[in-house]
Amino acid sequence: MPKVTLRNTFYVRNTPEALRAHLSQPQSYIGLSPMVVAVKDIEQGETETRYTSVERFRFLGVVKYDNMIKVTLRNTPRTVEGEVDSPGGVRLDYRFTLSEKNGGTEVEDILVVHAWVRPMLGYAAKKAREVQLARAGILATRLGSAP
Repeated sequence: MPKVTLRNTFYVRNTPEALRAHLSQPQSYIGLSPMVVAVKDIEQGETETRYTSVERFRFLGVVKYDNMIKVTLRNTPRTVEGEVDSPGGVRLDYRFTLSEKNGGTEVEDILVVHAWVRPMLGYAAKKAREVQLARAGILATRLGSAP
C-alpha cells in the first residue's frame, strides 16, 4: 500500500499536559480539523478511545458529503497518537509528540497517509497536509495562553 509521511513542528504557549488533555478528547477535534464537524459513538476504553468522526466535504460549493471515519485515539506520557480508517481505502496514522520547551510545548505532528491507489493517495495527502498546517494555528489559538 503506497504511503506519504507529512511532518509539521510548531510551538504552543501552554504546557504539554494541557495539550495532551485537549488532544485526548474526541470533541476537541471538531474544528481542529476544519473538515470535522461532529464526533459520535465514543467508546472510552482503558488504553484507547474509539469514535466516529464526521468529515464534511463540499463539492462545487453546493454538494455536501459527510464522510464517516473510524478513529482510534491513545495517549502516552509524551504523545497522543492513533489511526484513522476512512472509506475508500484511505488510512492515516498520526502522532503528536509533546515536548516542554521555553515554558510552552513544541508539538511534532506526524501523519502517515496510506491509500490503495496512487490518485487517492495524492488527494488524501493534499487534504491531510492542509489540515495539518491549519491545526497548528488552531491549537495555538485555542491553547496559546501561558500556563
